[in-house]
Amino acid sequence: MAPVSAGNRKTGRDTPPPTEPRGPGRKLREWARRRSSWLLIGALIVVLAVVTVAENSGGSDTAPLSARNPAPNGAMAVAEILRQHGVTVTQSDSFANTTALLSGKPQATVLLYDPNGFLGASQLHRLEGTAGRLVVVAPGFRTLSGLGAGIRNAGVVPTSTTTVEPGCRQANAVAAGTVSGTGGFLYAGAETTCYRPGNGDGGMYAASADGRLVVFGSTELLSNQLLQNEGNAALGLRTLGPAPELIWYLPGIGDVPKDGRAPTLNDLAPPWVGFLGLWLAIVAVLAVLWRGRRLGPLVFEPLPVVVKAAETAEGRARLYQDSRAVARAADNLRAGTLARLAKHFRLGPEASAEAVLDAMARRLDRAPQELRPVVLDHKPHSESELVRWAQSIERIEQEAIAR
Repeated sequence: MAPVSAGNRKTGRDTPPPTEPRGPGRKLREWARRRSSWLLIGALIVVLAVVTVAENSGGSDTAPLSARNPAPNGAMAVAEILRQHGVTVTQSDSFANTTALLSGKPQATVLLYDPNGFLGASQLHRLEGTAGRLVVVAPGFRTLSGLGAGIRNAGVVPTSTTTVEPGCRQANAVAAGTVSGTGGFLYAGAETTCYRPGNGDGGMYAASADGRLVVFGSTELLSNQLLQNEGNAALGLRTLGPAPELIWYLPGIGDVPKDGRAPTLNDLAPPWVGFLGLWLAIVAVLAVLWRGRRLGPLVFEPLPVVVKAAETAEGRARLYQDSRAVARAADNLRAGTLARLAKHFRLGPEASAEAVLDAMARRLDRAPQELRPVVLDHKPHSESELVRWAQSIERIEQEAIAR
């Protein structure tokens, strides 16, 4: 006898397990369980958004050579050192703000880093005229042309060169000594040129005769990553630190002159680039004419494949079978039989069907009217009828040839 559950001994029946009430809490748990993956993705997106906002709202920026950038490509370290030496460093991101900061401060030094060439010639002349000293870092062709001081680009520091000696009598360079040559540009045409890595006239440091215009050939000299190497810090401090005010100016797209336009490739490229492009185009056309394929007349060549007649016949038969072309197949069989018999009876290729039929009747010693229904007039309407008729006409052909 089966045991009776303790929950209901009097009745002898099992008590069903208690059911969980279907209230709002259970519905909420079921909804969350069904959509758990989407909830997880949403939470991840929210976390990423919070992290992004926190990073963008921080006190530092990521602009290269920015005085507020603590990253390796920034220049916060040299700015802090200058402040410790009593120099007021103010970073500016617009031309209007820079000119406003310069008003009433004729001795202030301006550091200009404009790798995109946003400033025009008039803006550069205004900075050079109002600042006590203008230090331009790694200027491009457009900036050098706008300055109009005769300083020109003279190439780059060889990759094998890691350090460069002063090689001049300029006081700041002599005091700083050896500096890093990594990633440096060379400039020539100035009254004073220092840090020449080779025998050329280009150096990483170029200055005018009065020292109010200085060109630094490398951003690495002031970067946080290499500031402590060699005499980089000394050269930066002695060049940027004589005046009590330093305006750290990084132009933006908003500084493009309103009466002008953003620099194009034609503006930034040297004058000889146009001639070089035309010459390269001519060389390319000549190379195409020299090495290009010349398509001559079509040449018919025999295929290196021999297809057996039986395979060709079988292939054609399969095509007729697939398309159910019973009448077309019967016409081909009849034409083949008449052609072979005409050749056998030496009637010539122009012999008519009636002539072949008469020759066949004479050879078989039968009346033409007896052979005509089978050889010429019969039109099969099905595949099975076609097979039977083909066997009949082949048998007649074999008898005519055998006699």
